[in-house]
Amino acid sequence: MTTMKALRFEKYGPPSVLSIQELPAPDLKMGEALVELYASAINPSDVKNVASVFKAALPRIPGRDFAGVVVAGDGWKGREVWGSGAGFGVWRDGTHAQYVVVSSDGLSEKPVHLSMEEASTVGVPYLAAWSGLVDAANIRAGETVLITGALGAVGRAATQIAHWKKAKVIGADIADNPSDVDVFVNTKNKELPLEVKALTNGKGADLVFDAVGGPMFELCLKSLRVGGRQVALTSIGNGRVEFSLVDFYHNLLRLISVDTVKLAGPAIAKIMDQLRAGFEGGYLQAAPVQSWSLDQAVDAYTAVDKGTGLNKHVFLPRG
Repeated sequence: MTTMKALRFEKYGPPSVLSIQELPAPDLKMGEALVELYASAINPSDVKNVASVFKAALPRIPGRDFAGVVVAGDGWKGREVWGSGAGFGVWRDGTHAQYVVVSSDGLSEKPVHLSMEEASTVGVPYLAAWSGLVDAANIRAGETVLITGALGAVGRAATQIAHWKKAKVIGADIADNPSDVDVFVNTKNKELPLEVKALTNGKGADLVFDAVGGPMFELCLKSLRVGGRQVALTSIGNGRVEFSLVDFYHNLLRLISVDTVKLAGPAIAKIMDQLRAGFEGGYLQAAPVQSWSLDQAVDAYTAVDKGTGLNKHVFLPRG
Protein backbone atom coordinates (compact mmCIF):
# COMPACT_ATOMS: atom_id res chain seq x y z
CA MET A 1 0.00 0.00 0.00
CA THR A 2 1.33 3.44 -0.98
CA THR A 3 1.58 5.85 1.92
CA MET A 4 2.05 9.58 2.17
CA LYS A 5 3.11 12.16 4.70
CA ALA A 6 0.22 14.40 5.72
CA LEU A 7 -0.59 17.14 8.19
CA ARG A 8 -3.67 16.36 10.27
CA PHE A 9 -5.64 17.65 13.23
CA GLU A 10 -7.82 15.43 15.42
CA LYS A 11 -9.20 18.18 17.63
CA TYR A 12 -9.77 21.90 17.18
CA GLY A 13 -7.36 24.43 18.57
CA PRO A 14 -4.20 26.47 17.93
CA PRO A 15 -1.53 25.36 15.44
CA SER A 16 -0.01 23.10 18.11
CA VAL A 17 -2.86 20.58 17.59
CA LEU A 18 -1.41 19.76 14.14
CA SER A 19 0.71 16.65 13.70
CA ILE A 20 2.53 14.89 10.86
CA GLN A 21 1.17 11.42 10.16
CA GLU A 22 1.96 8.62 7.72
CA LEU A 23 -1.34 7.80 6.02
CA PRO A 24 -2.49 5.65 3.10
CA ALA A 25 -2.41 7.54 -0.19
CA PRO A 26 -5.99 8.27 -1.30
CA ASP A 27 -7.78 5.93 -3.70
CA LEU A 28 -9.33 7.16 -6.93
CA LYS A 29 -12.93 6.87 -8.05
CA MET A 30 -14.28 7.32 -11.56
CA GLY A 31 -13.92 10.93 -12.71
CA GLU A 32 -11.12 11.75 -10.27
CA ALA A 33 -7.40 12.49 -10.58
CA LEU A 34 -4.54 11.95 -8.15
CA VAL A 35 -2.26 14.99 -7.85
CA GLU A 36 1.23 14.81 -6.41
CA LEU A 37 1.57 18.08 -4.55
CA TYR A 38 4.69 20.12 -5.22
CA ALA A 39 3.43 23.13 -3.25
CA SER A 40 0.39 24.00 -1.13
CA ALA A 41 -0.29 27.45 0.26
CA ILE A 42 -1.30 28.15 3.85
CA ASN A 43 -4.17 30.63 4.04
CA PRO A 44 -5.63 32.42 7.08
CA SER A 45 -8.77 30.36 6.46
CA ASP A 46 -6.71 27.19 7.06
CA VAL A 47 -5.72 28.49 10.49
CA LYS A 48 -9.37 29.35 11.20
CA ASN A 49 -10.39 25.89 10.03
CA VAL A 50 -8.07 24.20 12.53
CA ALA A 51 -9.48 26.53 15.22
CA SER A 52 -13.03 25.22 14.46
CA VAL A 53 -14.49 28.16 12.51
CA PHE A 54 -15.73 25.92 9.68
CA LYS A 55 -16.61 22.94 11.91
CA ALA A 56 -14.62 20.50 9.78
CA ALA A 57 -15.34 16.82 10.37
CA LEU A 58 -12.48 15.25 12.33
CA PRO A 59 -9.86 13.95 11.86
CA ARG A 60 -9.00 16.13 8.89
CA ILE A 61 -6.10 17.08 6.62
CA PRO A 62 -6.32 20.89 6.18
CA GLY A 63 -5.35 22.99 3.18
CA ARG A 64 -7.29 24.35 0.21
CA ASP A 65 -4.80 25.53 -2.43
CA PHE A 66 -2.25 23.57 -4.44
CA ALA A 67 0.04 23.16 -7.41
CA GLY A 68 1.37 19.84 -8.61
CA VAL A 69 1.44 17.12 -11.24
CA VAL A 70 -1.34 14.66 -12.04
CA VAL A 71 0.04 11.13 -11.53
CA ALA A 72 -3.20 9.25 -12.23
CA GLY A 73 -6.40 10.22 -13.98
CA ASP A 74 -7.75 9.87 -17.51
CA GLY A 75 -6.67 12.69 -19.84
CA TRP A 76 -4.64 14.58 -17.24
CA LYS A 77 -1.72 12.31 -16.33
CA GLY A 78 1.60 14.16 -16.43
CA ARG A 79 0.08 17.64 -16.63
CA GLU A 80 0.92 20.46 -14.22
CA VAL A 81 -2.16 21.78 -12.45
CA TRP A 82 -3.04 24.49 -9.94
CA GLY A 83 -6.07 25.62 -8.03
CA SER A 84 -8.19 25.02 -4.99
CA GLY A 85 -10.48 22.16 -4.10
CA ALA A 86 -14.21 22.08 -3.47
CA GLY A 87 -14.60 21.51 0.26
CA PHE A 88 -10.90 20.80 0.74
CA GLY A 89 -9.89 20.76 4.38
CA VAL A 90 -13.49 21.06 5.57
CA TRP A 91 -15.72 18.20 4.46
CA ARG A 92 -12.94 16.30 2.70
CA ASP A 93 -9.19 16.02 3.19
CA GLY A 94 -7.14 18.90 1.86
CA THR A 95 -3.77 19.78 0.38
CA HIS A 96 -1.33 19.88 3.28
CA ALA A 97 -0.10 16.44 2.30
CA GLN A 98 1.94 14.77 -0.43
CA TYR A 99 -1.09 13.75 -2.51
CA VAL A 100 -4.66 14.89 -2.97
CA VAL A 101 -7.61 13.66 -5.03
CA VAL A 102 -9.30 16.24 -7.25
CA SER A 103 -12.37 15.76 -9.44
CA SER A 104 -11.26 15.79 -13.08
CA ASP A 105 -13.75 18.55 -13.89
CA GLY A 106 -12.15 20.66 -11.15
CA LEU A 107 -8.65 20.66 -12.67
CA SER A 108 -6.99 23.63 -14.34
CA GLU A 109 -3.63 23.72 -16.12
CA LYS A 110 -0.96 25.79 -14.37
CA PRO A 111 0.52 28.81 -16.16
CA VAL A 112 3.88 27.73 -17.56
CA HIS A 113 5.84 30.75 -16.33
CA LEU A 114 4.73 30.45 -12.68
CA SER A 115 6.75 28.25 -10.34
CA MET A 116 4.90 25.60 -8.36
CA GLU A 117 5.31 27.72 -5.22
CA GLU A 118 3.91 30.84 -6.91
CA ALA A 119 1.04 28.94 -8.52
CA SER A 120 -0.03 27.42 -5.21
CA THR A 121 -0.60 30.88 -3.68
CA VAL A 122 -3.22 31.96 -6.21
CA GLY A 123 -6.27 29.87 -5.29
CA VAL A 124 -8.23 31.27 -2.34
CA PRO A 125 -7.26 34.97 -2.60
CA TYR A 126 -7.89 35.24 -6.34
CA LEU A 127 -10.98 33.02 -6.29
CA ALA A 128 -12.48 35.33 -3.65
CA ALA A 129 -11.53 38.46 -5.57
CA TRP A 130 -12.77 37.16 -8.92
CA SER A 131 -15.99 35.71 -7.46
CA GLY A 132 -16.77 39.03 -5.78
CA LEU A 133 -15.69 41.57 -8.37
CA VAL A 134 -16.37 39.79 -11.66
CA ASP A 135 -18.93 37.03 -11.16
CA ALA A 136 -21.05 38.63 -8.43
CA ALA A 137 -20.66 42.41 -8.86
CA ASN A 138 -19.97 42.53 -12.61
CA ILE A 139 -17.22 45.14 -12.31
CA ARG A 140 -17.09 47.49 -15.29
CA ALA A 141 -14.36 49.57 -16.92
CA GLY A 142 -14.22 53.12 -15.60
CA GLU A 143 -15.82 52.34 -12.24
CA THR A 144 -14.30 53.39 -8.92
CA VAL A 145 -13.88 50.46 -6.55
CA LEU A 146 -13.19 50.78 -2.82
CA ILE A 147 -11.24 47.78 -1.49
CA THR A 148 -10.89 47.37 2.28
CA GLY A 149 -8.14 45.18 3.66
CA ALA A 150 -6.22 46.32 0.58
CA LEU A 151 -2.86 45.22 1.98
CA GLY A 152 -3.92 41.62 2.57
CA ALA A 153 -3.67 38.77 0.06
CA VAL A 154 -7.32 39.03 -0.99
CA GLY A 155 -7.16 42.83 -1.18
CA ARG A 156 -4.05 42.73 -3.36
CA ALA A 157 -5.63 40.15 -5.64
CA ALA A 158 -8.76 42.29 -5.91
CA THR A 159 -6.67 45.35 -6.76
CA GLN A 160 -4.91 43.51 -9.59
CA ILE A 161 -8.16 42.17 -11.00
CA ALA A 162 -9.87 45.57 -10.77
CA HIS A 163 -7.00 47.20 -12.65
CA TRP A 164 -7.09 44.42 -15.24
CA LYS A 165 -10.77 45.27 -15.76
CA LYS A 166 -9.81 48.97 -16.12
CA ALA A 167 -11.38 50.19 -12.88
CA LYS A 168 -9.91 52.78 -10.50
CA VAL A 169 -9.05 51.49 -7.02
CA ILE A 170 -9.28 53.29 -3.70
CA GLY A 171 -7.56 51.06 -1.15
CA ALA A 172 -8.20 51.18 2.59
CA ASP A 173 -6.27 49.55 5.42
CA ILE A 174 -4.73 50.31 8.80
CA ALA A 175 -1.09 50.80 7.72
CA ASP A 176 0.81 52.78 5.11
CA ASN A 177 2.64 49.87 3.51
CA PRO A 178 3.31 49.86 -0.26
CA SER A 179 0.27 49.08 -2.39
CA ASP A 180 -0.72 49.05 -6.05
CA VAL A 181 -3.98 50.96 -5.46
CA ASP A 182 -4.53 54.31 -7.16
CA VAL A 183 -5.28 56.11 -3.89
CA PHE A 184 -4.74 54.79 -0.37
CA VAL A 185 -6.71 55.68 2.77
CA ASN A 186 -5.32 54.83 6.19
CA THR A 187 -8.44 54.14 8.24
CA LYS A 188 -6.54 54.59 11.51
CA ASN A 189 -6.36 58.33 11.02
CA LYS A 190 -8.90 59.18 8.32
CA GLU A 191 -12.68 58.87 8.07
CA LEU A 192 -13.32 56.49 5.19
CA PRO A 193 -16.68 57.82 3.89
CA LEU A 194 -15.44 61.42 3.89
CA GLU A 195 -12.22 60.49 2.09
CA VAL A 196 -14.02 58.40 -0.53
CA LYS A 197 -16.58 61.11 -1.21
CA ALA A 198 -13.79 63.70 -1.54
CA LEU A 199 -11.99 61.44 -4.03
CA THR A 200 -15.11 60.92 -6.14
CA ASN A 201 -16.41 64.51 -6.42
CA GLY A 202 -18.92 63.90 -3.65
CA LYS A 203 -20.57 60.89 -5.31
CA GLY A 204 -19.06 57.87 -3.58
CA ALA A 205 -17.67 54.62 -4.91
CA ASP A 206 -19.52 52.59 -7.53
CA LEU A 207 -18.53 49.34 -5.85
CA VAL A 208 -17.08 48.27 -2.50
CA PHE A 209 -15.16 45.02 -2.10
CA ASP A 210 -15.10 44.65 1.68
CA ALA A 211 -12.39 42.18 2.72
CA VAL A 212 -12.66 43.17 6.39
CA GLY A 213 -16.30 43.36 7.47
CA GLY A 214 -17.24 43.92 11.11
CA PRO A 215 -16.66 47.57 12.07
CA MET A 216 -15.87 48.46 8.44
CA PHE A 217 -19.22 47.27 7.12
CA GLU A 218 -21.32 50.39 7.75
CA LEU A 219 -18.44 52.70 6.84
CA CYS A 220 -18.30 50.95 3.48
CA LEU A 221 -22.04 51.38 2.92
CA LYS A 222 -21.65 55.10 3.67
CA SER A 223 -18.87 55.29 1.08
CA LEU A 224 -21.10 54.15 -1.79
CA ARG A 225 -22.80 56.33 -4.36
CA VAL A 226 -26.56 56.17 -4.82
CA GLY A 227 -27.25 52.83 -6.48
CA GLY A 228 -23.85 51.44 -5.48
CA ARG A 229 -23.16 47.83 -4.61
CA GLN A 230 -21.13 46.21 -1.86
CA VAL A 231 -19.56 42.75 -1.75
CA ALA A 232 -19.28 41.02 1.64
CA LEU A 233 -17.08 37.93 1.94
CA THR A 234 -15.66 37.90 5.48
CA SER A 235 -15.94 39.61 8.84
CA ILE A 236 -13.67 40.22 11.80
CA GLY A 237 -15.12 39.98 15.28
CA ASN A 238 -18.37 38.13 15.93
CA GLY A 239 -19.78 38.81 12.46
CA ARG A 240 -22.69 40.95 13.63
CA VAL A 241 -23.07 44.43 12.12
CA GLU A 242 -25.42 47.39 12.44
CA PHE A 243 -26.48 49.93 9.83
CA SER A 244 -29.35 52.23 8.91
CA LEU A 245 -31.87 50.30 6.86
CA VAL A 246 -33.58 53.59 5.97
CA ASP A 247 -30.38 54.96 4.43
CA PHE A 248 -29.82 51.61 2.75
CA TYR A 249 -33.08 51.59 0.82
CA HIS A 250 -33.25 55.33 0.20
CA ASN A 251 -29.82 55.14 -1.46
CA LEU A 252 -30.85 52.12 -3.54
CA LEU A 253 -27.83 50.18 -2.33
CA ARG A 254 -27.18 46.53 -3.13
CA LEU A 255 -25.44 44.04 -0.83
CA ILE A 256 -23.86 40.96 -2.42
CA SER A 257 -22.47 37.95 -0.54
CA VAL A 258 -19.68 35.62 -1.67
CA ASP A 259 -18.51 32.33 -0.10
CA THR A 260 -15.63 30.56 -1.87
CA VAL A 261 -15.95 27.52 0.42
CA LYS A 262 -19.16 26.67 -1.43
CA LEU A 263 -17.65 26.81 -4.92
CA ALA A 264 -17.95 23.50 -6.79
CA GLY A 265 -15.06 21.95 -8.70
CA PRO A 266 -16.13 23.02 -12.22
CA ALA A 267 -16.72 26.60 -11.03
CA ILE A 268 -13.25 26.71 -9.46
CA ALA A 269 -11.64 25.34 -12.63
CA LYS A 270 -13.46 27.91 -14.77
CA ILE A 271 -12.20 30.79 -12.64
CA MET A 272 -8.65 29.39 -12.55
CA ASP A 273 -8.69 29.14 -16.35
CA GLN A 274 -9.71 32.81 -16.57
CA LEU A 275 -7.04 33.78 -14.03
CA ARG A 276 -4.43 31.93 -16.07
CA ALA A 277 -5.03 34.37 -18.92
CA GLY A 278 -4.43 37.25 -16.50
CA PHE A 279 -1.11 35.84 -15.31
CA GLU A 280 0.02 34.93 -18.81
CA GLY A 281 -0.92 38.39 -20.05
CA GLY A 282 1.01 40.14 -17.27
CA TYR A 283 -2.07 41.68 -15.65
CA LEU A 284 -1.70 39.57 -12.49
CA GLN A 285 1.43 38.84 -10.45
CA ALA A 286 1.94 36.17 -7.81
CA ALA A 287 2.95 37.17 -4.30
CA PRO A 288 6.46 36.58 -2.90
CA VAL A 289 6.74 33.23 -1.19
CA GLN A 290 8.18 31.84 2.03
CA SER A 291 8.52 28.05 1.88
CA TRP A 292 8.19 25.50 4.68
CA SER A 293 8.38 21.72 5.00
CA LEU A 294 5.44 19.83 6.48
CA ASP A 295 7.64 19.12 9.50
CA GLN A 296 7.61 22.87 10.21
CA ALA A 297 3.80 22.98 10.22
CA VAL A 298 3.28 24.51 13.66
CA ASP A 299 5.74 27.34 12.98
CA ALA A 300 4.28 27.92 9.51
CA TYR A 301 0.69 28.10 10.76
CA THR A 302 1.77 30.39 13.59
CA ALA A 303 3.41 32.74 11.09
CA VAL A 304 0.21 32.87 9.03
CA ASP A 305 -1.86 33.44 12.16
CA LYS A 306 0.31 36.44 13.12
CA GLY A 307 -0.24 37.85 9.64
CA THR A 308 2.97 39.86 9.39
CA GLY A 309 4.71 40.65 6.10
CA LEU A 310 3.63 40.38 2.49
CA ASN A 311 4.95 36.88 1.81
CA LYS A 312 2.57 34.01 1.16
CA HIS A 313 3.47 30.94 3.19
CA VAL A 314 3.72 27.67 1.26
CA PHE A 315 4.38 24.03 2.14
CA LEU A 316 6.70 21.96 -0.06
CA PRO A 317 5.21 18.54 0.73
CA ARG A 318 7.75 16.50 -1.25
CA GLY A 319 10.66 17.74 0.90
